[in-house]
Amino acid sequence: MQEPLVSRRTMLKGLGTVAIGLPLLEEMLVSSAAAASESVPERAFNVFFGLGIPAPLQPEGFDGVLEPLKPLADKLLLLQNVDQLRSDLPGINAHYDGSTAAFTAEPPRGTARAGGPSIDQVVRWTHYPDGLPSSMVPTIIAGTFFRRDRLSRHSKSFNEDGTVAAAMQEQPRELFDRIFGTVAGERVDPRRDRLRRSVLDSVVQQAQFYTGDRSPLGAASKARLSDHLDRIREYEQRAFDIEDRIASRCQPDMPPPSNLLHGGEADPGGEGIDITLEELVAEWRLLADLYALAIQCDRVRFGSITFLAAGERIRLTGTYQYDGRTVFEFDDAGQRGRSGANGCSHEWWHDFRESRPNEQLRAHAHMKMREVAYFLQRLNGPESVEPNGRTILENSMITISTESGDGRHNDVKRELSGVFHAITSAKGRFKTGQVLDVRAEGIDVYNTMLDAMGASRRLGPAERTMRAIDAIRV
Repeated sequence: MQEPLVSRRTMLKGLGTVAIGLPLLEEMLVSSAAAASESVPERAFNVFFGLGIPAPLQPEGFDGVLEPLKPLADKLLLLQNVDQLRSDLPGINAHYDGSTAAFTAEPPRGTARAGGPSIDQVVRWTHYPDGLPSSMVPTIIAGTFFRRDRLSRHSKSFNEDGTVAAAMQEQPRELFDRIFGTVAGERVDPRRDRLRRSVLDSVVQQAQFYTGDRSPLGAASKARLSDHLDRIREYEQRAFDIEDRIASRCQPDMPPPSNLLHGGEADPGGEGIDITLEELVAEWRLLADLYALAIQCDRVRFGSITFLAAGERIRLTGTYQYDGRTVFEFDDAGQRGRSGANGCSHEWWHDFRESRPNEQLRAHAHMKMREVAYFLQRLNGPESVEPNGRTILENSMITISTESGDGRHNDVKRELSGVFHAITSAKGRFKTGQVLDVRAEGIDVYNTMLDAMGASRRLGPAERTMRAIDAIRV
């Protein structure tokens, strides 16, 4: 008797452009031939966090601020001494120069554009020269950020001409709409009743078939599909809840329940905002969950996600805990004894000295690694296992970086050298599970990565001789 087979590309399709991807089910793996016929797609994502990890702290590895990455140690290749000095543009700002260099290795073109394409987009053009399937979003850029004066502080996917590859989705509801599209060409109205505005309602009959008595799926897969749809509903409702809180906060006759602001209010003259750790993490994690869900549903294969912008200015408060212990009590303005920009966490980086404890900077950097790890873990669980037996995290080229290797503006060479980088294996192309002291320019690291991904396009001037960093390749 022939076993039922459900294609890996099967989608639950609803009205208009709405599409809810199925999770990987047992019926997708009924034979090795079936699995082999449906290849795992090529993906590339850039994960950015602001302000960086000073180069002198990086050799401490998982015993220092990188501790939250330890559970993923075998899935990451950590790179030390990556130099972005060629991206210095005198008269701009080292935070901005380093930020623009992240994933492009090029100096900015003024204040509105990067100096060239980002590595995720080069991989996209290489493997999908005729475009992605119509059910997919070509590029998603999302994240939690507050500094807004220059685009490259927060957006990390760029076209050939240095323009941003997509609009930034900084609010959960916007990201949800970006992932799941529109219904019959009409923008989803968040004020409609819950039943009418849920994207799941357009696929309810198909969902009932796949989970009913006549379904070709087994009991385990039925349960998994049901859980998957429940999870989409949960994320949707969480997005609506945050939107309601934002709307409530903006009423002039009552104080906002959250200090998590967007638009111009999020960057009042560069002076920074007050925010609690709980507020910051809650919205970041919802964005991270939604972004991971988009990848799991095969709605997106390329893009970037940002946790705090380059040169970010916030005054953070709150108890920071990790692995069951209290790591630090954040109180930036109080500990600095200053207000405005001078009371922001940004200044801990400018105060960094190797001979000092740098307690506040270490706590902030450790927290950033915890939140980066949170996103990566969303792509590394059982729900992210693919037909080749690896997780999405292992199959994708995910590059993690930042803008600064030190933080002191009085020495650009120091600030743009030793910039933290980590990459995933990209289907076994790169040597994960180790730390490499590459002592190389970012442009050579990126071009070696692109070569491993099959791209013929190279970053930088055509006449520049490429130095292959073979140590990163399997």
